[in-house]
Amino acid sequence: MPTTDELLATARQRGQNDHLPYAGAVTPSEAFALLQAEVAAILVDVRTNAERDWVGRVSIRDPQHAAVQWSQYPGGVQNPDFLAQLAQIAEKGTPLLFLCRSGVRSQHAAKLATENGYSNCFNILEGFEGDKDNNGHRKNINGWCKAGLPWLGA
Repeated sequence: MPTTDELLATARQRGQNDHLPYAGAVTPSEAFALLQAEVAAILVDVRTNAERDWVGRVSIRDPQHAAVQWSQYPGGVQNPDFLAQLAQIAEKGTPLLFLCRSGVRSQHAAKLATENGYSNCFNILEGFEGDKDNNGHRKNINGWCKAGLPWLGA
């Protein structure tokens, strides 16, 4: 199993290679390994409460799991309290792994957090459900669920 330093180095190298406006990016498997290796790391699920309730959520240690909606359901309006809620769960130097459905909203969350002084923000590539397959279904191509990582279904 890779060490915390190795995982972070890989994530940061992706960040540099892809010119990301935050520290870096990890695959779902790398995110899970990082959470196991670094007890201070927090996975921040930015999906709506409805998504977590109806689709499922990661199953990891409670201290390492937080839910801070990027947008609100219904309506999809950006959560005006996102940064205030993030501040309640993490210090500015905490390694934060942002997760959404497919890795898009989590990019925006990582960027905003970085712009506001959080120095260790990482996007979880592929997200919880991953990309759609040819039939329009998720969880079949990539993502946290497809990787066989622990999650609780709705």
